[in-house]
Amino acid sequence: MEQLKPSPANSTPLTPLVFLERAATVYGDSPSIIYNNITYTWSDTHHRCLQLASSLSSIGISRGHVVSVVSPNVPALYELHFAVPFAAAVLNTINTRLDARTVSLLLQHCQSKLVFVDFHSRALVREAVSLFPPDLKPPPLVLISDDDDAAVSSQSHHPNISDDQFFSTYESLVAKGDPEFEWIRPRTEWDPIVLNYTSGTTMSPKGVVHCHRGIFIVAVNTLSDWSVPTQPVYLWTLPMFHSNGWCFPWAMAAVGGTNICIRKFDASIIFDLIRRHGVTHMCGAPVVLNMLSNYRDPDKKPLKLAKPVHLVTAGAPPPAAVLLRTESLGFKVSHGYGLTETGGIVVSCAWKRNWNLLPAAEKAKLKARQGVKTTALTEVDVLDPKSGVSAKRDGSTLGEIVLRGGCIMLGYLKDPIGTRKCMTDDGWFYTGDVGVMHSDGYLEIKDRSKDVIISGGENLSSVEVESVLYSNPAVNEAAVVARPDEFWGETPCAFVSLKEGSKSKPTEKEMIEYCRGRLPHYMVPKTVVFMDELPKTSTGKIQKFVLREIAENMGSSSSPLSRSLTSRM
Repeated sequence: MEQLKPSPANSTPLTPLVFLERAATVYGDSPSIIYNNITYTWSDTHHRCLQLASSLSSIGISRGHVVSVVSPNVPALYELHFAVPFAAAVLNTINTRLDARTVSLLLQHCQSKLVFVDFHSRALVREAVSLFPPDLKPPPLVLISDDDDAAVSSQSHHPNISDDQFFSTYESLVAKGDPEFEWIRPRTEWDPIVLNYTSGTTMSPKGVVHCHRGIFIVAVNTLSDWSVPTQPVYLWTLPMFHSNGWCFPWAMAAVGGTNICIRKFDASIIFDLIRRHGVTHMCGAPVVLNMLSNYRDPDKKPLKLAKPVHLVTAGAPPPAAVLLRTESLGFKVSHGYGLTETGGIVVSCAWKRNWNLLPAAEKAKLKARQGVKTTALTEVDVLDPKSGVSAKRDGSTLGEIVLRGGCIMLGYLKDPIGTRKCMTDDGWFYTGDVGVMHSDGYLEIKDRSKDVIISGGENLSSVEVESVLYSNPAVNEAAVVARPDEFWGETPCAFVSLKEGSKSKPTEKEMIEYCRGRLPHYMVPKTVVFMDELPKTSTGKIQKFVLREIAENMGSSSSPLSRSLTSRM
């Protein structure tokens, strides 16, 4: 057997792009995308993606070029997950909630060659490219129009486009392309396919690069771990700019699913789409679960689904009470854990049959744990930060969560030092998350990196918020920690001491407004607590664990209790 070696016949690079070809063959007449009044079949989607890839190649987009997109969950964003890598380029999806300064930094950092822009984000991206240095040429822009403008946007010019801003529209590029285009296969399965930014909110952006092999593994793994059947109906409540929607754009093609695209949503819209289209699957951060479980119909009654809807949640540890309320409506909730660096969910709370015999509250508590490694992940562990050995499996000994497997990123773009710090010679990827391992081998997160707050499933840096607070001339010291919130999971809570003798002593409202003018709205502190002096160690470092305890005791951000507590600080 040692004489048998790899050959071209058995060494074709793994890539999730082949899923679309198969979908067009097997499910060609079945709906692939539904959005408002538009319905595409898998045959349509296959041809449109090839046409767009053809147009991208004709305008000079080639292997290794980064193509960015700023868009909500509309059909164009789904198609770009295939069309851009069909042209051998690298897809970069940008969070639509970021401010213009941050978007500009990201576009410059990844040297984007082309930017697709949703029509609602025109002003944002125009401002972003205006912030480019004079000696740096900004990338050309392509406008994505909504389906209501489809007839107009298919033309080469759009009445809302100025030639110096947008050189084309999305639909015109599709129309000009060749539906028989021979898409460009990766040279190796290690070729990059996507670039995602961990938060996009720091002065040194962390651009996560994934290869074709890794995304293929995550997509197939997701289908297996969630037991997704063929031709599910998937509702896009999870933003595709969040780690490429946890790889579900490619996974849905593999099983010929119907993608229900949605620009923006609330609970009433979600329930309406579930009824109208027979939704079977959806994903979302715990904030989505909270939204659904707190919704009441016009008669002020909680809704009950006619048929179960499978829902995967991740992005932040979901409160057991929220899980319990959500499942009481008819959702079958699965809980998982992953990071931008893993491409999707790689740890999940695999359910055991005997747990079904437990009371509902106990089941929800078990399901709130992150769980065990999925079949595609090689290994997960919790290491003692001092010794580097595995922490005791007692559910209380803390350590750093580490992972290894084929789904781990290639590394951080232009950041070899950052890559080496988290992907060390011992073969582990160090997540920066703190957790415990239970006696049954199930992982549970207990804390996160000190400077990271997860609000509505979005990671934000406390250091970034603190830097803005420190820029206020009245501020002496500032520290930002997570405060629990019934809706968002967590919100930024700022602790501030003012300079002695300061003529201007800003109020909480004024400090919040100050931050709002300098940060994306989701990063703005919802609470500002004024203190004479922040607690410090003997070496002068601010004791954030003390502040976390205060924020925790204040309760939810929406609670009126905060006002009385704040006034006594």
